[in-house]
Amino acid sequence: QVRLEESGGGSVQNGGSLRLSCAASGIIFSIGDMGWHRQGPGKQRELVAQVTSGGLTTYVDSVKGRFTISRDNARRTVYLEMNSLKPEDTAVYYCTANVKLVSIGSYRDFWGQGTQVTVSS
Repeated sequence: QVRLEESGGGSVQNGGSLRLSCAASGIIFSIGDMGWHRQGPGKQRELVAQVTSGGLTTYVDSVKGRFTISRDNARRTVYLEMNSLKPEDTAVYYCTANVKLVSIGSYRDFWGQGTQVTVSS
C-alpha cells in the first residue's frame, strides 16, 4: 500500500556529514507527521526528529544544532541533514510517515526498512 524508500546512508568519519532522504509512494490521500527514528547497537530505538505537514520540527536533545529535518510535500519526501556527526550517531535510521490512505480513513504509521549510518572515530 505505502512504501517508504530511504537513501543516503553510509560511513563517514567523526565530524562528517550525511543527508538522508525518504520518499513515500503508493496509495496516499495525505501525509501527516514525517520523521526519523534510529536504533544504535545495544540501544533502544529513539525518535531523532519529526516534522509536521506544516513544517513544525522537533528534535531529540542529542542532535539539536547538528541535524536538520525538512520535507517536500509535493514530492512526499522527508530529509535529514546530519552535520558534525559523532560515533554515537552510529545507528540504523528509519523513516516514518503518518499516512491517511483514503479521505474517510484514519492516519496510520508506516516505516521504511532502514539505512545504516556509521561514524568512525
